[in-house]
Amino acid sequence: MFGKKVLGIDVGGSGIKGAPVDISSGRMLTERYRIPTPAGAKPDEMIEVIGQVIKYFNWRGPVGLGFPAAIRDGTVLTAANIHKNWIGVHLPSEIKKLTGNNSSLINDADAAGLAEMNFGAGREKPGTVMVITVGTGLGTALFYNGALVPNTELGHLEMQGKEAEHFASDFIRKKDELDWPTWAGRFNEYLSVLEKLFWPRMIIIGGGVSKKHEKFFQFLNVGAELVPAQLRNEAGIIGAAVWAHHLRV
Repeated sequence: MFGKKVLGIDVGGSGIKGAPVDISSGRMLTERYRIPTPAGAKPDEMIEVIGQVIKYFNWRGPVGLGFPAAIRDGTVLTAANIHKNWIGVHLPSEIKKLTGNNSSLINDADAAGLAEMNFGAGREKPGTVMVITVGTGLGTALFYNGALVPNTELGHLEMQGKEAEHFASDFIRKKDELDWPTWAGRFNEYLSVLEKLFWPRMIIIGGGVSKKHEKFFQFLNVGAELVPAQLRNEAGIIGAAVWAHHLRV
């Protein structure tokens, strides 16, 4: 019988971190364990690190993996911030060969969104809800009545002649030394584009910048209810575990 504990792993461009998750409460059962992502973000090296995270917890059971790419049926379809050799890799098969564990794969922003919709700011919220993770890039997750529409990847929309995440991410705020009002103006432009496309009832802002929402929410002007994420850095791990439980891997 499928258990209520799943190992969630958030695979990122800078770090690969995981923890066992209690699916009924959405709580991590231990401190997360993190290993830096190998330079170059190539498949073989990253798969080995994922295996090390699984081994660290001596885990025998389902594993949920959040991954920075569009995903279909466990296969990596894109490689914006990882090595191009990832395209076409069916990661659950590789994890099965390496560790013997069954696993599922989901886009990392979708994973964070699932966590917020099940246990955070979007819980029991009807209608259209968007979750935006703001960090090195801009990740998006779209929900209708709690159901995920996967792989929206709207950080790659074109704005001002460049990808949106190269215009309004937190990385760009820091790199270009933008003050909060200036950066918020850019981010508001991005939110306005999303509103015209989807007309969400609520927009949840996650990622590292959500901890500083009081510095920029006042400069945003959108029609949707705007709220900070509640699960923050734990969202990717929790959401990946939720997805694995949903698929009964």
